[in-house]
Amino acid sequence: MNPKPTLAVVGATGAVGSVMLQMLTHHADVWGEIRLLASPRSAGRKAPVRGEECEILALGEEAFEGVDLALFLVPDAVAARWAPIAVSKGAVVVDTSAAFRADPDVPLVVPELNAHAARLRPRGVVAGPGSTTLALIVAVGSLHAEFGLAELVVTAQQAAGGAGQAGVDALRAQLALVAADGDLGTLPGDVRRAVGENTGPFPGPLALNVLPWSGVPGADGASTEEERVRDETRRILGLPGLRIAATCVRVPVVTGHSVSVHARFERPVPVGRAHEVLATSPGVVLCDDPAAGDFPTPADVVGTDPAWVGRVRRSLDDECALDFFVCADNLRKGAALNALQIAESLVTDFRDL
Repeated sequence: MNPKPTLAVVGATGAVGSVMLQMLTHHADVWGEIRLLASPRSAGRKAPVRGEECEILALGEEAFEGVDLALFLVPDAVAARWAPIAVSKGAVVVDTSAAFRADPDVPLVVPELNAHAARLRPRGVVAGPGSTTLALIVAVGSLHAEFGLAELVVTAQQAAGGAGQAGVDALRAQLALVAADGDLGTLPGDVRRAVGENTGPFPGPLALNVLPWSGVPGADGASTEEERVRDETRRILGLPGLRIAATCVRVPVVTGHSVSVHARFERPVPVGRAHEVLATSPGVVLCDDPAAGDFPTPADVVGTDPAWVGRVRRSLDDECALDFFVCADNLRKGAALNALQIAESLVTDFRDL
């Protein structure tokens, strides 16, 4: 039998990288050497994985020698530069960034829905969708398989952490600034004045506020984040003409995206059957008893792996439509877990060589 494959974790010191190392420690041990890579300024530091302190290596061409699979947990520009180099050294790349998601030669994979797509990878790269798409797609996809999705309207409530550590730092700093005045939020502009220039990566104050904008300008008034939800959902479900309307709103939550979903299907949807589908779908936990206060919130699901679904109800005006609410940790299923699931599904490829 061939030895276990060698895994490289690129971006091992970032927020998603830290979560990935925890997962590698607690998941089944299917890897041989695990090589931790990061920017040169992190080289020489150590990080825990599988109960050992492993030295972090500087990202460079030689670091990919002998690597079978490389997990890229880095910004778009870094992935765009280094993923092809990893492939040229013989590695399969699983990338969490947006660098390759729109490339028709790069499969866009969510293992619960289309794991088979990862087998055909002309460029040697498999991509995962963005964290907002990942929060909703497993639940939506399972319902689509049963009822046939016809239209989707979603409002994503994105955590500050979706903007990286800078987003988390900005939110915490703003919360400290507004905590000193118990009357803030009662007059026009008072929160903005208290926060001042401390908006971080956001276009305005996030503490005591929500911001109906995420990303950069796209087409026809949409943001790039909203376009990605539309494009990624279509690709993963294999529905290129699916009508999708998405609005992305940044909310004062550290970690955990939430999505309000209005999904219209090709035929009437009994709520009881929808409950059965969701309750038995891999990667989904149904949490739905509003009268008892039982529904998911980001504060309750942070640090967990599934997508949590609640408030499932038939649309008041359309028997073919369901409304529901879904939450997921944007660092876990929204990034690290999905990438690791893809990687683990490919382990047999290396054993068969």
